[in-house]
Amino acid sequence: MKKHPSTIKIFLLALILLWGMTLPIYGQEKAEPEPPGFTISRAVIGTGVEDREPVGVADTFSEATEKVYCFLEATEIEKDTEVSLVWFHGETQMLEFSLPLQMGPRWRTYAYKNLRGLKGDWKVEIRDASGALVKEVTFKVE
Repeated sequence: MKKHPSTIKIFLLALILLWGMTLPIYGQEKAEPEPPGFTISRAVIGTGVEDREPVGVADTFSEATEKVYCFLEATEIEKDTEVSLVWFHGETQMLEFSLPLQMGPRWRTYAYKNLRGLKGDWKVEIRDASGALVKEVTFKVE
């Protein structure tokens, strides 16, 4: 059976259209990430927490400091969610800890990390439930 030339043209045109639909559109940008649904109004590193407030807040700690606390205050929390505190010593991830945030105008929480005498630059990344970075807190151990 002989194929008609117009049938072949229609088939090729359909193939080209389908292939074109799989290509990204020139100049198309990635969608902006969803906002986290809360605001981190305060994030600090300290040597403890007393009466639901951080104590010993500093940017630099002695190597004799056994552990430090990352204290955060979230506001304008639209729904129950969670945040992850990801602790880094230099570029090495040391710990990841999830904490709940409850819907409401304000929520305070914290997590701590034993330093084990590790000197150098540290940071804590605060990430929303989707894993997106919301805030970063840095400190040093000397």
